[in-house]
Formats: sequence, C-alpha cells, structure tokens
Amino acid sequence: MPFLRPPEGLVCGVDEAGRGPLAGPVVAAAVILDPARPISGLNDSKKLTALRRAALAEQIRATALAWAVAEASVEEIDRVNILQASLLAMQRAVVALAGADGPVVPSHALVDGNQCPRLPCSVEAVVGGDGKVAAIAAASILAKTTRDAGMRVLHDIYPEYGFDRHKGYPTALHLKALREHGACLAHRRSYAPVARLCRS
Repeated sequence: MPFLRPPEGLVCGVDEAGRGPLAGPVVAAAVILDPARPISGLNDSKKLTALRRAALAEQIRATALAWAVAEASVEEIDRVNILQASLLAMQRAVVALAGADGPVVPSHALVDGNQCPRLPCSVEAVVGGDGKVAAIAAASILAKTTRDAGMRVLHDIYPEYGFDRHKGYPTALHLKALREHGACLAHRRSYAPVARLCRS
C-alpha cells in the first residue's frame, strides 16, 4: 500500500514504542524525511524483522532532514499513567529534533494513533499512521530499535528476567520470572501484574 502524501512544509512523523510492556521506559521518535532521498522498505516497525529494522534505522539517521528520540521513564509512567507518559515522550522527541545544521522546528506533525501531544507546531493524529505515512513509519522504526537496545542493556543489569527476549512484554517467561524474583527497579508498578506481586 502506498504511503499518503504529507502536507507541504517541514512535516515530522511521530510514534512511540513500549506502551504495553511491564518494564522499561516508553520511547518516542520524531522524523522529518528528505523528499529528495526516499527510503525504500519503510513500514510499521512491528511488521519488519529485527535485522530489517536495524538496517532501516541506520538509513533513517543518515538521510533524514532531522530526527530525534526521547523517552519517559518508568517513574513518570507510574506517576502520570502510560498515555500521558507516551505523549510526554513524543513532545520531547519533537522538541529535540535536529539535523546536520542544528535544531529544526517542524511546521506540522503527524502522530500515530488518536491522541496528540502538545507541540510547538500544528499536529494531527493518524490512526494506523505507521502503515500510512512514511515519516511515521520511520519514527516507529527509530523508537522500536532504540527501545529494544535499551532493554538489552537492562538485561545485562537484571539477567534473571529475560528482557533481551521479551523486551518487557508480559510473556509467560516474564510473568514466571516476576513470580520467582519479584519486581526490579525497571518494572512499572502501576501495571496490574506487577502491582499484584508488590502487594503480595
């Protein structure tokens, strides 16, 4: 399916990764693609293999007019809830946009989903945007690869949970490790499976 044509001007795509996991931060990315340097193979990051995501992430960083990645911490997720933390991470990513010549302020932002963060430009939500808008697909790839890399770092700190395999999602392996070892500092205590263990 071809991507939708973006509006005129400096348009950034925005997406996040990590709303569902029981552990780790939520990560967002913002990307302004260069129309003169199109990237072949962009798609929703969930529909790509890890190797393809990694290759595309490298290409996005090398050819985009501007890009940035930001996060909201586990503590922020527990304090304000995952939706607000996701919007905060998106806001941080857009504000941090930079290209080869320094900071970049987009004229418009297209955000995956049905909720928009507060931004210093006009903003529009696009449901299923990571499969419809090339810049959102690029943002989804940067957010996913960055978060996965961070979860591998957490695995080195807390190897007993298997973060390198499930990336914090509530798999049977992860839930078993939680029951055996309890929650660590990387876990989101506001999430029901972790909260139940912390109360027991």
